[in-house]
Amino acid sequence: MDAREKILEAAAELLAAAPVADVSTRAVCEAAGVGAPMLYRLFGDKAGLLSAVVDRGFEQYLASKRAARPSDDPVADLRSGWDNHMRFALDHPNYYRLMYSPELTAPPAAAKEAHDLLHGILERCAAAGRLTVPPALATRVIMSANVGAALSMLTRPEQYPDPQFSARLRDAVIDSLTRPGDSAVRHEDAAVPVAAATLAARLRAEQPEELTPAEAALLQQWLEKLSAK
Repeated sequence: MDAREKILEAAAELLAAAPVADVSTRAVCEAAGVGAPMLYRLFGDKAGLLSAVVDRGFEQYLASKRAARPSDDPVADLRSGWDNHMRFALDHPNYYRLMYSPELTAPPAAAKEAHDLLHGILERCAAAGRLTVPPALATRVIMSANVGAALSMLTRPEQYPDPQFSARLRDAVIDSLTRPGDSAVRHEDAAVPVAAATLAARLRAEQPEELTPAEAALLQQWLEKLSAK
């Protein structure tokens, strides 16, 4: 095992046992049997070390999401993704809280990948005509709600005794952004935004050969404005 892996393993063990989502570089160096100069040479500073620890801790979770096979119902995949996110947070509280700690001056790579994976599902929702807002906006709304709920339940568990709280919030958020797959748009005012979001997603997935890149970009701009109506 090289020095970098020794440091990460020691930090992970200390983090799992810590009463709060934090570890000291001194304790990590002692546990790993390395000097402080080695730690700082490999990770830059404490924030760099903690970011690397978070990425290591989230790897198994993200690997399962990468390997997940899309179902025929992208909205069902959204709900499943919410539940998996919440399950990981509650099973690994210190990794999760550390990911969103203000001490991390740069977001860990795991945070961006989780965001991108969610956005990919929402692109599928839009292409299927199920999304009522642009995918980028829906990604921000769902991620904010999912993360906020997880952190609230971790830091103030006594305020969330209802075992169905997460599912209730999940359904409220997702239902506000999607529509049933077997129903027509119920309100005339919603027809244009839904159609625009659907067409925009399909064009992003496969650009028509008849359009130049500039034309495709302009069309995307128009569709995004219409979908955000």
